[in-house]
Amino acid sequence: MSAISNSDVQRLADLSGLQLADGEVDGLRQDVEKIVEYINQLGELDTSGVEPTYQVTGLENVWREDEVKPGISRDELLELAPEKQNNQVKVPQVL
Repeated sequence: MSAISNSDVQRLADLSGLQLADGEVDGLRQDVEKIVEYINQLGELDTSGVEPTYQVTGLENVWREDEVKPGISRDELLELAPEKQNNQVKVPQVL
């Protein structure tokens, strides 16, 4: 197993956009080492007779064509707006 250094952890934190205090780096390094050790342990399991499980709920994708269906018109939508101006919905100014 390759050792995870504090600089490796700091690099991962930088890539993730995290700011770590000096005291957090060592604890996180230990956690990452444990995770890598567990992944290596899982890699040692014999799964040659196990079928891959892609979907456990039995659901299947339902594919359909995207179709534009007639709906409510722009004028009808504007009639529902509390305020309108120049064929647009008027909203309060936000600064």
